[in-house]
Amino acid sequence: MKIGVTRFPGTNCDFDVWNFAKARGHEPVWLWHGDRFKTDDVDMVLVPGGFSYGDYLRCGALAAKSPVMDSVREFAGKGKPVMGICNGFQILCESHLLPGVLVRNRGIKFIDDWVDLKVENSNTHFAGKLSKGETVRLPIAHGEGCFMASADDLKSLEDKGQVWLRYEKNPNGSLKDIAGVMNEGKNVAALMPHPERALFDWMGGMDGGKFL
Repeated sequence: MKIGVTRFPGTNCDFDVWNFAKARGHEPVWLWHGDRFKTDDVDMVLVPGGFSYGDYLRCGALAAKSPVMDSVREFAGKGKPVMGICNGFQILCESHLLPGVLVRNRGIKFIDDWVDLKVENSNTHFAGKLSKGETVRLPIAHGEGCFMASADDLKSLEDKGQVWLRYEKNPNGSLKDIAGVMNEGKNVAALMPHPERALFDWMGGMDGGKFL
């Protein structure tokens, strides 16, 4: 599978995600923030973590306005798979491809730790080996990972099975312990934890290998 990896000024997990895709047997290609791409150029898009545009204005807000995201929206609109990780989650929310918003962690501190997650709903596009009710352990590293949404959006997420992952012990104050969500079609999904940092024993865990 050919996987497009977006790159913005300030992205710092791009090579991690590139190597993640290769380790899972896929062919990664770069998608530069200032360029558009044809929707048949790639089979999947990954939006990596980092500090796009230095996290100025609001995390992900400037990246959401970049030309490459116009193509990502078109790509997603055709039902093709898009996954965001950490800052990628923020960008997809700011691009209105996912509901909600990520704000400062409760306690106003950057958190770098490992967390246990419960799979609330399965997603065959990105984690076909994970079934509902299963638990995985992944690392987090974020200062603005508190997921917030309106009461109506939260109800819709729950009713339509769009909550993907939930923290077993909430590290950042996210409503309903939400760590990852999907759109209604489940072809767009995102999570705050980093599966690309949990592929081998020497990384501290291998549960990231259950993704892609």
